[in-house]
Amino acid sequence: MQRYGIYRMPAEWEKQKSTWIAWPHNKKDWPGKFIHIPLVFSKIIKIISKVQLVNILVKDKIDQKNALFFLSISGVNIKNIRLIKCKTDRAWTRDFLPIFLKDKKNKNVLSNWEFNAWSKYKNFKNDNKAYLKIKKLVKIKIIKPKFKKKKIILEGGSIDVNGNGLLLTTKQCLLSKVQQRNRGFIKNDYNNIFNKYFGIKKVIWLNKGIYGDDTHGHVDDIARFISKNKIFIASEKNKKDKNFINLNENIEILKKFKKENAEKFKVIHIPMPEPKYINGIRVPASYLNFYIANKVVLVPTFKDPKDKIILKIFRKHFKNRKIIPLDCSVLVWGFGTIHCLTQQEPY
Repeated sequence: MQRYGIYRMPAEWEKQKSTWIAWPHNKKDWPGKFIHIPLVFSKIIKIISKVQLVNILVKDKIDQKNALFFLSISGVNIKNIRLIKCKTDRAWTRDFLPIFLKDKKNKNVLSNWEFNAWSKYKNFKNDNKAYLKIKKLVKIKIIKPKFKKKKIILEGGSIDVNGNGLLLTTKQCLLSKVQQRNRGFIKNDYNNIFNKYFGIKKVIWLNKGIYGDDTHGHVDDIARFISKNKIFIASEKNKKDKNFINLNENIEILKKFKKENAEKFKVIHIPMPEPKYINGIRVPASYLNFYIANKVVLVPTFKDPKDKIILKIFRKHFKNRKIIPLDCSVLVWGFGTIHCLTQQEPY
């Protein structure tokens, strides 16, 4: 495999050693509906624990007992889970836990990026320190990426890689002055950062994310690599929908990139579900927030007529993995679903 930087970020479909999850406890993330959330997390953990180890961060002894209760009534394989006491502010591990990389000897390395709650919320100190517990447990080298002697704020949900030199992200998330992560950083700065730390040769800069997404444009709701040369991209046919212009623009950007760079990847359109509202607020319901584990793919569903169509598409393109739908119609009230709450550790 060709390398372009010091490290390489493996693709999600590469063999995994474990999955990292944080037990939900912040009731403000699901106001009025938190009672349903532990059971949804238990279902996700049950599915993943059948194929690999699941590390679960619990904030204290009370949460540890709660987690064990819900996991046991859900029939989770307790042998394949590990409960770890670690304070967190929220449960979105994709964005605050370290990203596992490979060095030139193909050994795992932890890369710890700064986290500031998407430049939106004030409580993030525990999330930003969670890496210390991971470092202690996995006992591998840890790096703290910097650019021009500055620490870099970066969330796992803002990028997606094919493990072979390509990366997807959005201008809205990384270059906008709204919810600005790294003041003064320009496109080329990020290209250099991604080259050095993720082994990226080319960055595909999509424009905007979806409405209802409080991260201001995370890519894992709109476009994902599913293999070295295949991309799933969100598509909206309804011209009256708020996402119509932005999602079609992203599709055009992909076409243009493919043509200009003579790339041979295939683009598969994934229809968006009907707009979802909870308590009058539009939530970021998207089928793209799936998680690929060793033998399965967990796909968010929304009690939507398009659920069945989507599952057929997933089965067609993931022939070697079992496609498991998971109802996320309440989970999405936290403005994220399956991919947002998981972080993979490669072998």
